[in-house]
Amino acid sequence: MLALRSGLRKALAPRVLAPQVGSSFATGRRQTEGTFYEFCTYYLKPSKMKEYLKNFKKNVHLRTAHSELVGYWSVEFGGGINRVFHIWKYDNFAHRAAVSKALASDPEWQERFLIPNLASIDKQESEIVYLVPWCKMGTPPKEGFYELATFLMKPGGPALWGEPFERAVTAHAKQGYAELIGVFHTEYGKLNRVHVLWWNENPDSRAAGRRRSHEDPRVVAAVRESVNYLDIQQNIFLIPESFSPLK
Repeated sequence: MLALRSGLRKALAPRVLAPQVGSSFATGRRQTEGTFYEFCTYYLKPSKMKEYLKNFKKNVHLRTAHSELVGYWSVEFGGGINRVFHIWKYDNFAHRAAVSKALASDPEWQERFLIPNLASIDKQESEIVYLVPWCKMGTPPKEGFYELATFLMKPGGPALWGEPFERAVTAHAKQGYAELIGVFHTEYGKLNRVHVLWWNENPDSRAAGRRRSHEDPRVVAAVRESVNYLDIQQNIFLIPESFSPLK
């Protein structure tokens, strides 16, 4: 009987729970703003690319009347060519939905650009990304060229790899090996993917900066830590179009 009572007391006693990881630690620095960016990639027919860009330049004001264009580039090298890459900024998802609805009912946009140029597009891709909390959008010092470096990290999110990745990017940027424009984390698209947008004066200055960074022990140490969480990386070299806000 005493054993039964002792067992009941143990069963009914308040349980001491193991410490739980708070949500702020589970996800790293939290995304607190609704503002996001849409990365759009259009694969164009080779024979139509020049015409497509000419028509978009002529009608870009019809599109930017509805939402902010951050940048518009042609892909020079790094994977498939005959591509254009552009970034659009939205206040929140309601804003993007309103813009989409407005464009669909804008006869001038539809008739002057969209309908005549649809046949030039082979494929479209869209990705929704947030600017990471530790990075602000940068401004290039002058006109130049851009590199979009994309990193597919191991599953686990920023709680797993966020701080090492931040240290690697920051180490590179602080030494001036390239100008950091923005770091973006995917919300819709291939998950655990981070994009880093860099500015360089030209392809040769980018190559020289990369060589110097490989000889910098501060950068090497930070990158060596970050690559433990890396699955795949790739990059593309981008030439800004004349109508691109980021040049």
